[in-house]
Amino acid sequence: MPTLSRLTDPMFGSPAVLEIFSDTGTVRRMLDAEAALARAEAHCGVIPAQAAAVITEICANAAVIDLGALAQSAVAAGNLAIPFVRQLTAAVTQRDAEAGRYVHWGATSQDIIDTAAVLQLADALREIDAGLLRLGDGCAVLAADHRATPMVARTWLQHALPTTFGLKAAGWLDALRRDLARTRHAGAQARVLQFGGAAGTLASLGEQAPDVAAQFARALRLDLPALPWHAHRDRLVEVATALGTLTGTLGKMARDLSLMMQTEVAEVAEPSGPGRGGSSTMPHKRNPVGCAAVLTAAVRVPPLVATMLAGMVQEHERALGGWQAEWDTLPQIVALAAGALRQMGDVVAGLQVDAARMRANLDLTHGLILGEAAMLALGGRIGRLDAHHVVERASRRAVSEGVTLREALARTLAENPAHAGLLDDAALDRLSDPARYAGQSARFADAAVVAWQAARHP
Repeated sequence: MPTLSRLTDPMFGSPAVLEIFSDTGTVRRMLDAEAALARAEAHCGVIPAQAAAVITEICANAAVIDLGALAQSAVAAGNLAIPFVRQLTAAVTQRDAEAGRYVHWGATSQDIIDTAAVLQLADALREIDAGLLRLGDGCAVLAADHRATPMVARTWLQHALPTTFGLKAAGWLDALRRDLARTRHAGAQARVLQFGGAAGTLASLGEQAPDVAAQFARALRLDLPALPWHAHRDRLVEVATALGTLTGTLGKMARDLSLMMQTEVAEVAEPSGPGRGGSSTMPHKRNPVGCAAVLTAAVRVPPLVATMLAGMVQEHERALGGWQAEWDTLPQIVALAAGALRQMGDVVAGLQVDAARMRANLDLTHGLILGEAAMLALGGRIGRLDAHHVVERASRRAVSEGVTLREALARTLAENPAHAGLLDDAALDRLSDPARYAGQSARFADAAVVAWQAARHP
């Protein structure tokens, strides 16, 4: 089970990602880094092979580190690595005094902390990639199944023109496709070793430094950068901004769906289940709880990304404050993004779509939503501006007389000899069908699905 720091962690996080960034998860990867360093140095003849074997054996057990003592000692030390190395050295020395001399050989605190963070990010981004594929596949199904399902397009929260639900889902899908590319690119950029020693020169290892670094990266399955990056944080910030953008995409989806779930709209509903979406006092309520969790993340993540951006301004070869600001900020961004992705994946997988209600909502304005279609049809005969005036008069008439735009337009045209007969009954019927004025909605939805499949299987 993941280590929880707050009761709300399961609501806003992902179990797998919470575990990756738990205290135990962090220490586990710091131990992995120290063990890999020892093996790399033994391979290059820097330290004895026996010492590396003992260090690796001790590092295999995360319980070797007392987490409570580590946290308390870090207050005076200024980071986790100093008391961590002290505890690890003591444990190795207790097993083999000679091996204890070679723990953390030639490395600096930031090497271990950053490398552990990179390992955590690699694992977390694999989870996020899987979640993105799941959510994208769910949106692709909606886009394909509802490519021609007519519904209201809303601008400024008002009825605008007909569209299809498939096109709305395709908009989400295409944004997710771009998020997939961004997160994969950012993850690849960040999957690099941090190893520079005290000042980023690796002077402690002399001429053997390049070989040790290469072997160290190979042992952890990380890329070897051209040089250490202690005070250059762009790789991690790129991950943060990519995840911030992803969270914004998820927030957009959650906003759309929650508005469509309003009682007066009722076009979709989140999946139902025991204990899901209820109210403590109103038995009839069915709240959009998944959307609420996603929107919470969409509110919290942007200022965290701003913190990462602000932390890029670092002093000389090692930072005073900017690096330290990342320690809690980046895990929060990753955990919130992963949690929002999990919640939205569940929502889309079980989304209930009411196509009949979508069609009924199209009729709320009694055809006024098709005023543009009527204007353009007339415009081809009498010019756009005159047609605009005719349809505008018909629209006012429809409202005042309580009739449909079709009826009002027919009467308005009949009253003017110059306009009579411009639109016959068949034309008026055609112009009154919302499904006939959804433009390229179905084609756009199809294109988004094809693009997603291509991105999913490059």
